[in-house]
Amino acid sequence: MPFPTEFAWGAATSSYQIEGAAHEDGKGPSIWDTFSHTPGKVANGDTGDVACDHYYRWADDLDLIGSHGLNAYRFSVSWPRIQPDGRGPVNQKGLDFYQRLCDGLLERGIRPAATLYHWDLPQALQDDGAGWQNRDTAERFAEYAAILYDGLGDRVAWWVTHNEPWVAAALGHRLGIHAPGIRDLAAELRTSHHLLLSHGLAVEAYRSTGLAAPIGITLNLMPTYPQHDTHEDRRAAILSDGYTNRWYLDPLFRGTYPADMLEYFAARLRLDWIRPGDVEQMARPTDFLGVNFYSRRVVRASAAGEAAEFAWVVRSEGTTGIPTSDLGWEMTPETLLELLVRLKADYGSPAILITENGCALNDTVGGDGKVHDPRRIEYLRTHLAALEESIARGVDVRGYFAWSLLDNFEWAEGYGPRFGITYVDYATQGRIPKDSARWYADVVRRNGLP
Repeated sequence: MPFPTEFAWGAATSSYQIEGAAHEDGKGPSIWDTFSHTPGKVANGDTGDVACDHYYRWADDLDLIGSHGLNAYRFSVSWPRIQPDGRGPVNQKGLDFYQRLCDGLLERGIRPAATLYHWDLPQALQDDGAGWQNRDTAERFAEYAAILYDGLGDRVAWWVTHNEPWVAAALGHRLGIHAPGIRDLAAELRTSHHLLLSHGLAVEAYRSTGLAAPIGITLNLMPTYPQHDTHEDRRAAILSDGYTNRWYLDPLFRGTYPADMLEYFAARLRLDWIRPGDVEQMARPTDFLGVNFYSRRVVRASAAGEAAEFAWVVRSEGTTGIPTSDLGWEMTPETLLELLVRLKADYGSPAILITENGCALNDTVGGDGKVHDPRRIEYLRTHLAALEESIARGVDVRGYFAWSLLDNFEWAEGYGPRFGITYVDYATQGRIPKDSARWYADVVRRNGLP
């Protein structure tokens, strides 16, 4: 069946992963500039200094989007390119870049979707006050958002306040494998709280502008399942779901943290950074929920001597028969359908944009000069079929953004994993559309699966 009229067919990227130009035109350093230059933090010592050189090749990249027939493009704005120190006056050259980008998109008939924050916090805010652990950073974020509403508000078709706050909080502040590299549960929970608070403040600032484009937030949601059908593993799955999913969904849509997770964390910490009125601020009404979906999450109860209450089980394709990406993530499109139906049932049927969906493969250029990626095509096909079925079941899905337009800097994994529908030769910066790009272009042309 065809997808809805005016459905957004797009691809997504983020600033630090593709832009490069890390120190040019007045841009200040971000926590990812610092982290990637710290020995041992990123695979192969890779950094985002050059990445895909998109800062200078943006016009060609927009032509590429147009050649695929896409009608939408999701990008993120680099906060330290706009405010080098995270506060104070605008760096006009930085704002000019995003104005040119949006103008170029509109000239090609492509609707811009702007994400305000995709993890590249100005290093100055980290140095001055522990970054997102500091409540003041939420206020600074609202001021930064207001600059972008003023400078890009007549161009942007969708606004996304934050990308994946769970990743920024958990991987950056508890596990330490993302910037700023902190390992502390209290730091994670403070960060998650202030990220959600800053979202509410940014939405409040947006409503005061009178702008009409939809605004929302993007969460990475992982349907969670027990490894074994035992009481212990089922309890582990409930806790894991509360930790990764409900800790963010409930404040946004219900105006409260989940009671079981408050009890769990309060038994271990004093949650004294939660102030009266904060959760109500987080729950300010938005226009859509952005959903990033890659794979499900299978967990088990902790074994003796393990600190956490549950453990994520990474299973090989050879053991389970379930296909995996080259990062080892299971390809389970049926869980995307389950997730979307659950969101409709549990959270008031929000309008949904699939803001990221894709898989990492070790793509290579063949002898014919092309990149053949049939496994990615199958991944996209099955997930779009799940999306189609969710719409048939009444889920209000309004768009889909494939991750990613380009192969790019994949955070702590460096340049090894390739998620793009376009191959990037990092030595020459050449771009080669993969077979998946041509397949996706056909879906867009049809407004539905072949």
